[in-house]
Amino acid sequence: MLALLLCVSGFAFAQQGKVTGRVWDDGSNQPLAFATVAIFKGEGVLVEGTVTDAEGKFAVDLPFGDYYGQVEFMGYEPYKMGEFSLSKEKPVQTLGDIRLQTNTSNLQEVVIEGDKPLMELSLDKRIFNVGEDLANAGRTTADLLTNLPSVSVDTQGNVRLRGSDNVRILVDGKPSGLVSFKGSRGLQQLPASMVERVEVITNPSARYEAEGTAGVINIILKKEHRQGFNGSIEGILGTPTNVGLAANLNYRHRKINWFVNYGIARRKLPREGTLYQEAFGGDTLLISKQYTEGYVNSLDNNVRAGLDYFFNDNNVLTASYLLRRSDAHRITDIRYEDFIGSVDNLDSFTLRRQDEKEKEPNSETLVTYKRSFGEKGHELTTVFTYLDYWENSDQLFTQNTFSPEGILDPEKALVQTSINDEFEKQYLIQVDYEKPIAKEGKFETGLRSSFRNMENDFVVSEQDENGDFNPIPGLENIFLYRENIHAVYGILANKSKKLGYQAGLRGEFTDVKTTLVKTDEQNPREYFNLFPTAHLTYKFSQENALQFSYARRVKRPLYNDLSPFMTFSDARNFFSGNPDLDPEFTDALEMGHIKYFEKGTLFSTVFYRYTTDKIERIRSVDGEGNALIRPENINSENSFGLEFTADYAPHTWWKMDINANFFYATIDGSNIQDSFTATTYSWYARYSSRFNFANGYQVQFRANYQARQKTAQGERKGIFFMDISGSKDVFKRRGTLVLNVIDVLNSRRDRYVVEGEGFYTVGNFLNMRRQINLTLNYRIRQGG
Repeated sequence: MLALLLCVSGFAFAQQGKVTGRVWDDGSNQPLAFATVAIFKGEGVLVEGTVTDAEGKFAVDLPFGDYYGQVEFMGYEPYKMGEFSLSKEKPVQTLGDIRLQTNTSNLQEVVIEGDKPLMELSLDKRIFNVGEDLANAGRTTADLLTNLPSVSVDTQGNVRLRGSDNVRILVDGKPSGLVSFKGSRGLQQLPASMVERVEVITNPSARYEAEGTAGVINIILKKEHRQGFNGSIEGILGTPTNVGLAANLNYRHRKINWFVNYGIARRKLPREGTLYQEAFGGDTLLISKQYTEGYVNSLDNNVRAGLDYFFNDNNVLTASYLLRRSDAHRITDIRYEDFIGSVDNLDSFTLRRQDEKEKEPNSETLVTYKRSFGEKGHELTTVFTYLDYWENSDQLFTQNTFSPEGILDPEKALVQTSINDEFEKQYLIQVDYEKPIAKEGKFETGLRSSFRNMENDFVVSEQDENGDFNPIPGLENIFLYRENIHAVYGILANKSKKLGYQAGLRGEFTDVKTTLVKTDEQNPREYFNLFPTAHLTYKFSQENALQFSYARRVKRPLYNDLSPFMTFSDARNFFSGNPDLDPEFTDALEMGHIKYFEKGTLFSTVFYRYTTDKIERIRSVDGEGNALIRPENINSENSFGLEFTADYAPHTWWKMDINANFFYATIDGSNIQDSFTATTYSWYARYSSRFNFANGYQVQFRANYQARQKTAQGERKGIFFMDISGSKDVFKRRGTLVLNVIDVLNSRRDRYVVEGEGFYTVGNFLNMRRQINLTLNYRIRQGG
């Protein structure tokens, strides 16, 4: 049956011809995505139409005959094609490069008349135009990742891609200080309105650094290239406290393109939760109940400014500078209730308060030079990046213990301080060269070197009877981290009518050294690894294609994974790094299929990952009930998965999309403890609908469900939450007013069970409460 269908489709396809081309901005020499291509015959009879893809390319299948066409894009002069014919003798008409000239004769304000699609699908990556998602209005970049297919973000801000937290996050294709000491949680300080789009790449080519075994998430910040002045301004008002202002401004005049992005936000994030634990101290059962309540008040400032200088059509220099500062005040109150034998036998209760003040200045300098040669696709790109990061945390802890009757025990009163200074400087140099070969092929190669130095100066002190503060033994040191990575890669790609292939190899030399200064403990490591990649694509037709891919990836222990500094905010649950961690390696296989329909698209994937030395956070509890959570290398993890992503437009006023992931994994942590093995399966799904009504009204609904998942020591419970958003065009469609309610049911709770030798723990935390935001976005001379 399948063979018959392929033969029939092949016969039908053979009766048609095709017209292809690529659309460019003549001034910036950049491809134009979403340009409209219309094909006519006779006296203005529209036969077929399409829009260009992310690379400016288009292809239209047509019956044999005589045609002419037109390409249009708002803000540009229309381009009229000459007449052309399709026949058996000449079934393909290649129009080559079509260059659109900016319409400079009329610089009056342009009003957006159409929307970009929320999602663009291709076999190697998916592109999400996040500005079209109403749920992102007034939120942070970490929040908008929550709304992307394949991506989940837990209540602590940790990002997972297809169930794995080992994902490499880039900003504009490069490392960023926003993803540093705190991992992806730094993205909570960047307004979502500064983001243009997000690319999700599950099996990257050798062009990308090998870091991130689950793949790469690339966040592209806003920057326009249109002539004249344009931009947008956004104001935010929300509860719990979320007040902010953001501006994205751009001015292009002849050879210079200036851009400025600025965002300021004041937020208050309440938090609450409970923790129940049973621990066996010898022959005694120790039971504790823990109640946590607190909030974080923060003030975040982000400014990014830069310019593109076009020496000519073939030479472009880009320079930008980003300055970010976050000031936060955190208050956390914890009540511990301690029982002996059973919950009916209360032994004592303890009250502890954390009062923390935190400062985080961060800057990034970027210089890029791009040289294009005469042949299209023949180019050289050089990038230099400098990151400078600093964080200061000053904490005061007060703790008092009481008898069951509420009588203070003065001998157990504690006053402690924790001072923690962290510094990072990173230099990155990257050169990429690309040259077309043969008729449809290309060759890519490049070099990359990064130099990273970090320092963590920490001390925890306790007040004595005389009121003096003395360092606690083992909690005063200076941790130094030096990381140098040098890489070289090569890629060869080609394609025929239906078959395309790409093979790549990347070599990376890693030189890492950690030092504890006061105890003179050093741990140097050097290793060289090869990372092959392969992609094979077969196109049944323009609307139906299949791809196989393979990539070897690595996860190196990050700074927080290695630093032995122990968090002290919770007197019973301590988190620290592990200086002896080894990197984990993953071999990933993937088969993807994409099918375009008249009203939608279906993308399906089967994937397999085998990981050795997997880094997993392991919880251990001592005889007094105190827990230590730190990363360890476990033997391995085997994971299999299925993913389906679809978008469908039943009507012009109704668009919907759905994403579903199913995965199965076996975890082997027997090297840590015999019982640390698990077989787990889980799934999560996301559904959204968007309705366009008359007079500029829109409504969007989204529901998310993450099923429970087993871990090496227990399981994470399922989570369901949903969002509702509505918008109205205002100011003659130059502005949009958006009201969104995030987590309508206040149900996005982090719930888990952890079991180990001598303990049983159950946690239930609400780290992000229901959020209601009202946002006004005003556009200045922006076209769609």
